[in-house]
Amino acid sequence: MNRALTLHDVIVVAAALVAAAAAGLLLRMALRWLGERARRTRWSGDDIIVATLRTLAPWAAMAVGVSSAAAALPLTRTIGHTVNQVVIAALILATTVTAARVVAGLVQTLALSRSGVAGTATIFVNITRIAVLMMGVLILLQTLGISIAPLLTALGVGGLAVALALQDTLANLFAGVHILASKTVQPGHYIRLSSLEEGYVVDINWRNTTIRQLSDNLVIIPNAKLANTITTNYHQPGQEMSVMVQVRVAYRSDLEHVERVTTEVGAKVMADVSGGVVDFEPTIRFHTFGESGIDFSVFLGALEFSDQYLIKHEFMKRLHRRYQAEGIEIPLPMRTVVLHQPGQSGQPEQPGQVPLPAQRTGEADLTPGPGMTTGPGSTG
Repeated sequence: MNRALTLHDVIVVAAALVAAAAAGLLLRMALRWLGERARRTRWSGDDIIVATLRTLAPWAAMAVGVSSAAAALPLTRTIGHTVNQVVIAALILATTVTAARVVAGLVQTLALSRSGVAGTATIFVNITRIAVLMMGVLILLQTLGISIAPLLTALGVGGLAVALALQDTLANLFAGVHILASKTVQPGHYIRLSSLEEGYVVDINWRNTTIRQLSDNLVIIPNAKLANTITTNYHQPGQEMSVMVQVRVAYRSDLEHVERVTTEVGAKVMADVSGGVVDFEPTIRFHTFGESGIDFSVFLGALEFSDQYLIKHEFMKRLHRRYQAEGIEIPLPMRTVVLHQPGQSGQPEQPGQVPLPAQRTGEADLTPGPGMTTGPGSTG
């Protein structure tokens, strides 16, 4: 200190610290009130911003109070500069962490708003968080008077060695970025791979993609393999999809009546069943004269891939009940076999025809053969 500490200095320091604490408390209360108002909005980004500021505001107020208290004390120039540098460094670190949380939260919100069933894209969240933190560290070093040019040069040279050592990891990283940037696969989409794995895309991170199957099992696929495989995306170009159900009726059925009844049942299912497209018009297409009946396909609409199972379930139940009420027969598989016995009824034997053994119509031939006995006392 450049002079003796007085009572006035102590009072000023105490007043500065108390004022900083009171300001931090008031800011926290104001942000809590603002957070309640933010929850009523449809955008969830304001909730993230307000919640993060509630954490930063008390620290910022205390930093200002400590800086004011240090300025009121009779400190030497070196000690005062050191205290200011420490306060500024703490404030920069707190601001950097807060900014990283806000940006990552906004990216997460954007990913959820553009995806379907509980999907996330942590690869973008992690990249943005790391980028903000690195920028904050560089600003901190520059503020403390540390030259960052040698550090950047060292990072550039060392990055080549790291890239060679982590080829597979970097391949998965850039493959994940490419998948998300091209929008071929997004979190929430239902996909099926050429290797027959299928399910909802839950997450795409820096290394792999997680798929949740309908059986609630998780399939982990490296991003590089996903980018190089043939993929069927059931959410592209639209989320709605057609559901095809195969039906068969007997030959004696009136096909106009069958088409009318089936269309009515399909329209009723579309209107009543959850997941059905209300304005979708069911389509009937007859296509095959089968062995036991006339086959046709019924096309229904589903809002999303997993909705098709409930739609098929309800449609088949209602169609079966309606067919019974209308007298429309759903035939059993059957085949008529005509057997000809050559030599009977004056029918000649055809080339390549296998003769069937004749049925016995008289008494059985009981003439004993060699080595057979004819009675209890026979000696043969």
